[in-house]
Amino acid sequence: MRSIKRIFLTIIILIAIGFLFRGWLYRHIVTYKSVGLRNNYTATNNQLTYYIDASIDKQNELKIEQIIKLSLSITSRQLNYTVNKNNTDPNKLINSKRAHCVGYASFFSATCNYLLKKHALDDLWTARHHVGQLYFLGTNVHMINPDESMPPFRLKRGHHSG
Repeated sequence: MRSIKRIFLTIIILIAIGFLFRGWLYRHIVTYKSVGLRNNYTATNNQLTYYIDASIDKQNELKIEQIIKLSLSITSRQLNYTVNKNNTDPNKLINSKRAHCVGYASFFSATCNYLLKKHALDDLWTARHHVGQLYFLGTNVHMINPDESMPPFRLKRGHHSG
């Protein structure tokens, strides 16, 4: 009976430690490697730009951290995840509302770049849509299906050409 209690207590302690250090564990177990860039889309659809503008909360000036958080929030509120192949153009995703990881990344970068331009930060910052590979404990999980790549988001400080 004591050994069962000790095993149970050990399991609870390990779960608590895992929960408390989950961020650190994730950052050391899962990594991304950029292997290229995708084309950036510009927010041109009136419905998309209106939706972004309506989400701003009447703030006059946004800083880069606020733009990133707001862009992530807008993206997560607007899109529902699907594994099915679909459009990646954010100007079309505003209507379909369903996207896979590439669509999420293009929607986020278009939203972020729209807000950067609106708040005159586009000469300092650009959201770029990277093609990435996900590694778990140093093993490329895309080797399971090498045709798919997950796009992490990257912001690059400095001037851009397009």
